[in-house]
Amino acid sequence: MTDILAVIKELQITFKPSEAKIAKYILDNADVVTELSINELAKACDTSEASIVRFCRTIGLKGFQELKIKIAVSLSKQTKKLDGGITDDDDVSDVIQKIANFNKQAIDNTISLLDVKSIIKAVDALSNANKIDFYGVAASGTVAYDAMLKFSRINIPCTAYQDSHLQLTSAVNLKKGDVACGISYSGATKEIVEAIQVAKEAGATTISLTKYGQSPLVKTADINLFVSSEEAMFRSGAMASRIAQLTVIDILFILVARKKYNEVVKYLENTSEILSMRKIYK
Repeated sequence: MTDILAVIKELQITFKPSEAKIAKYILDNADVVTELSINELAKACDTSEASIVRFCRTIGLKGFQELKIKIAVSLSKQTKKLDGGITDDDDVSDVIQKIANFNKQAIDNTISLLDVKSIIKAVDALSNANKIDFYGVAASGTVAYDAMLKFSRINIPCTAYQDSHLQLTSAVNLKKGDVACGISYSGATKEIVEAIQVAKEAGATTISLTKYGQSPLVKTADINLFVSSEEAMFRSGAMASRIAQLTVIDILFILVARKKYNEVVKYLENTSEILSMRKIYK
């Protein structure tokens, strides 16, 4: 079941002013909201009951009662909140624990946002693909490369492209039966959106791996897989978001390998054997 509090948090930057006020109050007072009437929540947010109903529909719910039920479920599953970002006052132990907590929280939130139907569609497309392109730049490029390493082990022709020119060159030559997967945490990386659009026009099935919410990449791709993370202010490149993306790639790889097990088991055995037998020369 989707974690509604995670959804509201991810969609915050897309809300209209009145919706943003409601979202902030809910996130700051989630345990209180479950005890309020719609009239009481409207007064607390300095808005109207109609605005509350519209907010519920914006986040995909039928009405206020469903919102309260979803919040209660989210609260029952909620783990301890992260204790802010890394500061100058943190010692080494604090940094170790905070990084671990950020990464674990990103994975937990991502699992709560993943739509099983979308995962199944992606697995079907990848399982039947004649060829797979993975597109990503910067930190998302390392995720694309990791995906290529995994799917190559089960003998599915695939390539990871981080250069925008190569992405477009490959995308325009894809065809029906091929798959292009665009990886971009923001969902607004121009190069990735462009490559996925070209791949789609060429006839390939397109998949996005991005943060929750509407974005140019989400609007372009056929199948959308969402990740969630709370990036700390003090960080070097994407950290928690990269872990979340890698987790989804792991899920896809295992499900595809399981679906094609009788066919791919020999490839897994072959790659394991050749790598274990590889000699190291000094």
